[in-house]
Amino acid sequence: MGKRSSLFGLGVTRTVGRLRTGESRRLLLSVCGVALAVALMISVTGVAVNLAGGSTIQGDDVDYWIVPDGGSVSSVAVSVEGPQLGAVHETTARLQADERVTFATPVELQILQIDTGSTREYVLAAGVIPPESGERLLGLPTDQLTPGDPHYADGEYTGPWTGEAIVSSAAAEIVGVEQGDTIRPARAEPNQTFTTTAIADGDLSGGVGPVPLIVVHTSELQSLTNTASQDSADQILVSTNDPSVESTLEAAYPETQVLTRAGLGGEDLSTSSLPVAVAVAALIATVAIGTLFVATLVGLETIAVREMIAVQGALGLSTSSQMIIVFAQTLTIAGLGGVVGTLGGVAGLKALNVGATVFGSVSQIAAFHPGLLAYGPGVALVIGVLATPYPAWIAARTDHLEVLS
Repeated sequence: MGKRSSLFGLGVTRTVGRLRTGESRRLLLSVCGVALAVALMISVTGVAVNLAGGSTIQGDDVDYWIVPDGGSVSSVAVSVEGPQLGAVHETTARLQADERVTFATPVELQILQIDTGSTREYVLAAGVIPPESGERLLGLPTDQLTPGDPHYADGEYTGPWTGEAIVSSAAAEIVGVEQGDTIRPARAEPNQTFTTTAIADGDLSGGVGPVPLIVVHTSELQSLTNTASQDSADQILVSTNDPSVESTLEAAYPETQVLTRAGLGGEDLSTSSLPVAVAVAALIATVAIGTLFVATLVGLETIAVREMIAVQGALGLSTSSQMIIVFAQTLTIAGLGGVVGTLGGVAGLKALNVGATVFGSVSQIAAFHPGLLAYGPGVALVIGVLATPYPAWIAARTDHLEVLS
């Protein structure tokens, strides 16, 4: 064991010495090649860490959805008839008062049976509180709905019934209405009808085609579906460009989850397999490129020093001992590249975030984790181990007599 340690130390000392003197360009290129691969891997893995940690890429159009545990906003079918939130008007008003919030609205989703006169058809009704800015909600514009929720009347549900409804093209076709026509929900009171304020193309899809959707005021849909007494809704949508508001949203209700959404049909990045896929792809690419690069250049370096290998053999150094020296040289080169690459990758994380803030109005796209400081050199050592067989084979195949003659 002592002999092997001495041989390994000899290989490390020789490699470091050659790097210091600049005697071998190939060794320096090997170090730089590993460093570049590891730096890119650290930067990409930092993006994956950011995604996995829930700090998904957040820009000016970031939306948050507060949903009950067990609920979801990734599927309309799951959201309907699922767990609900209570006292949504009061909570929404409190969130709306936060200066970081652009607007907030409860979203009540119900399947409504519509009486068309000859038949009864089913559509998805979404109850919202239209903002003053007339934002698009659930893929439909709300600028032709009265802002606020007049019928709520401070919890008494005695305010004026607006009867306004924005109807998607799919719903208008099924129900057979045009702009200005009356929509009569089945089993509704005579004064609980809706008027088609506008027909619009929406981008909400159920996976098999456009969803037949009508958007109305939350309190009016609650009155129709007997959920007014609990003031309940399926979700609360909060629009903001300030990620710091997330902690406030998490404290709004117990046993809820806060999801970052880019649309009702999207996929939540923080709970999907995307972060793992990104990290694994970066790891595989780094190991493959680094191994080929180091094996090739160290192999060429081994060929260049065949005379030294022959002399060592003539002095009685066995083939296995020479292979230990080559292993130490390869591992040293890879380790140095790993350390340099890790430091470069950490600097790259900061550069990515600065660039995203300056050019993309994004707060953060990559996150640093202390484990990355060990991850980079660790992967580099794996590269060194995998790259060793080729130069070791060259050293073992060297014909001492032929080289010395």
